[in-house]
Amino acid sequence: MKSSYFLLCSALIIALSQPLFAQTTPVDGLRHKTPDIYALTNVKIVVSPEKTIERGTIVVRNGRIAEVLSDSVVPADAYPINGKGMTVYPGFIEPFSDYGMPKPQLPQGPMIDEPHPTIERKGALSWNGANHAERVATMIFTPDESRAEELRSQGFCIAQTADLDGIFRGNSCSVSLGEGIPNNLILAGATYQMVSFEKGSSHQDYPSSLMGAIALIRQAFYDAQWYESAQATYAGNPRIQRPEINDALAALEPALDHKQEIVFDCSDELNLLRAKKIGDEFGLSLILKGGGYEYRRLDAVKNLNDTLIIPIDFPPAPDVSTPESESEVPFAELKRWDAAPSNPAQLAGAHIPFAFTSHGIKDIKDFLANIRKAMLHGLTEKQALAALTTVPAGICGIEKIAGTIEPGKLADLIVTSGPIFAEKTTLYTVWIDGRPYPVNPEPEIEPRGKWNLVITQSDSKRPGSSINIPFPVDISGEQNAPEGTIGAGAKQTKLRSFTVNNHDISFDFTGDSLDRTGVVRLSGKMTGDSASGFGALGDGETIYWSATRSEKFTPKPDTSPKAPQMRAPMFPTVYPDIAFGVPKTPDQPKWVAITNARIWTSASAGIIDSGTILFGDGKIKAVGRKITVPADALVIDGQGKEVTAGIVDEHSHIAISDDVNEGAESVSAEVRIGDVINSDDIYTYWQLAGGTTISHCLHGSANPIGGQCQVIKHRWGALPEDMKMKEAPGTIKFALGENVKQSNWGDNYNTRYPQTRMGVEEILRDEFQSAREYEQKWNDWKKHPSRDSLPPRRDLKLDAIVEILNGDRFIHVHSYVAPEILMLMRLAEEYGFRIGTFTHVLEGYKVAPRIEKRRRDGVNVCRLVGL
Repeated sequence: MKSSYFLLCSALIIALSQPLFAQTTPVDGLRHKTPDIYALTNVKIVVSPEKTIERGTIVVRNGRIAEVLSDSVVPADAYPINGKGMTVYPGFIEPFSDYGMPKPQLPQGPMIDEPHPTIERKGALSWNGANHAERVATMIFTPDESRAEELRSQGFCIAQTADLDGIFRGNSCSVSLGEGIPNNLILAGATYQMVSFEKGSSHQDYPSSLMGAIALIRQAFYDAQWYESAQATYAGNPRIQRPEINDALAALEPALDHKQEIVFDCSDELNLLRAKKIGDEFGLSLILKGGGYEYRRLDAVKNLNDTLIIPIDFPPAPDVSTPESESEVPFAELKRWDAAPSNPAQLAGAHIPFAFTSHGIKDIKDFLANIRKAMLHGLTEKQALAALTTVPAGICGIEKIAGTIEPGKLADLIVTSGPIFAEKTTLYTVWIDGRPYPVNPEPEIEPRGKWNLVITQSDSKRPGSSINIPFPVDISGEQNAPEGTIGAGAKQTKLRSFTVNNHDISFDFTGDSLDRTGVVRLSGKMTGDSASGFGALGDGETIYWSATRSEKFTPKPDTSPKAPQMRAPMFPTVYPDIAFGVPKTPDQPKWVAITNARIWTSASAGIIDSGTILFGDGKIKAVGRKITVPADALVIDGQGKEVTAGIVDEHSHIAISDDVNEGAESVSAEVRIGDVINSDDIYTYWQLAGGTTISHCLHGSANPIGGQCQVIKHRWGALPEDMKMKEAPGTIKFALGENVKQSNWGDNYNTRYPQTRMGVEEILRDEFQSAREYEQKWNDWKKHPSRDSLPPRRDLKLDAIVEILNGDRFIHVHSYVAPEILMLMRLAEEYGFRIGTFTHVLEGYKVAPRIEKRRRDGVNVCRLVGL
């Protein structure tokens, strides 16, 4: 029966060689008029993850599913195809790919030392080369048959695709993985705006950090809001200043107006949280593409309330082959290898909707094998199937035409020999738009079994005569990969190869054990239970051979366990999921008292011997010798112990993801360390163990005006937002001296302004003056909004400088010598802002008296740190 299925599929491939779609492209040659109505009968139909028909019929008309019947009745006008013994599934849907997209041209050599290099601007595009929001996938999609064949081999019939290059990547589209021209393969266009934190192939230096990428995204969305308003204002009054035309900003308007969702590509679970924070700031609807380690912060991911796209590419086993290599494997790496396959099951258990993607997998052939691995770690067959059909159909917005086997939907089907996720199941064919595409077609002949081979060769004892020499041959193995032996007993030898191509066969073996020299090579044709052909002995003599099958092949009984052993991760997840992680953040009792301790108050009370500290709701409520301790307090006996205030590190660079510098521009006040707090940084734990409880996490010193800083508490195990000390005032990092003018950075870094200390002063003055004018423009607009001028544009860089000028954000300055310190103090007096600290000061003794006098006078309060 199976043979007839494959023969009829082959006939359909020929008959349906022309596309079946309404089209404007002229037909080349004769028009297609072959009837396109057929019925796949006697098959098990997995209609959806929740419904299965044990034996039924699928009727296909013009590339669509016309009927799904629970019997084998074939409509009179349908061409029957008997699929007895086969199982049919809905075609898989790939929700995240760059199938058919052009490959990005990555920059060669050093990056351009200019944030906005002078390059030829083609079209009304963004100023930044990482913003391609205007890209339209349908305009650049080109079918890639070799890649489509790879995806089809794993059961995929449809893919959502986009140019995955840059931070803003443009619109995606959903396409069929069949053959044809783009017009006929595209199912839905402008599906999503694709966004990531990766700069991609941009030749510009900015952004050079994760926090820079986040700032660019945030500014772009604010610019898109302004752009929409400015264009509307200008349309109503064309006499005012004309706003620029910017296709990249215009392309973001549908997302801001809730008319389009965003697929946000995130490399790990902390980036998922960062993407969600951006989404909440602008009211965006998100689909989040994760990194495969969501289990490490499962509760936080669940609270996002967004659908995920997750990879199925698991880390390889670490090398522990020798004691030396074993000692070099971090515990965190071992945990990732052990727990990553359980990620899908843990997401499903938490009722977090997700779809699988093959994107990023090193070898596409491992895709279904990795699904099986996830199932061994607790994922059910229904959950796996949903992640490949119904969920991605919803993500791609094509749930009305794909994802299940129902009337009216595309005839996108997978035909298999059994349960699709079983290891020994063969995926025979995928059907796309009603057209079959062979994946592992059943061979036309069955070569396996026991054979009697007769080789006819010349008789060395009787010249001119020939002799027949019999040999037993046993062909076994898989039908698509047969193997076998020749001979019997001690003279039995393994065939070196055995290949089948339609009815043509060829095999060879080493002749030594059969008293033949060299390699014996045979080839011929097989029909039913007989075969014959020619060959050559090792000495070159031509021989004739024939064979008859004496016994049909009988597969060996499957002795493997029917239900593979399920396994859970060997270690529970801790937070963070590395060495020294904790099962949960510590409980905070209502009252805690430390008694009988020597207390160093660092305040007017000095040192208190045999003292008591009473904490309530996380705050110090009382300190002294005679303190009343509530009856329900947790009491810690501090006898023989010393208690001090926790150490506060005023200048730190710990707990920061990616780079601490956004140094591409002279001024990067728009970036925020708070956007990239890394709660998994082991240094947080080590410093906590050393007594540090609070750190002031600073931007680096790569530019005169750096990024906004963040004060954190060392709450080990907490999420990034929960580590932030909300009571701390806003701060920002400035830097003076050698770094900011790029001294000793190398020959490729000599064009960014400023390159001298004089230039540093001028860039600071220019920024402060611009911020004053910016603030005034906004104040005027708020008092008298007018249709006679464009609305002001929000500038995140200048927003931060305005906060400095208004005393809402303190400056922390990396400096070296006295003149530059005095320069900044002059600017502080001129513009009325406050300086928090000078750090790395080499000539502090020269300026300390002046600073102390101003501090006592309450003017420009600042301190010298790190003298």
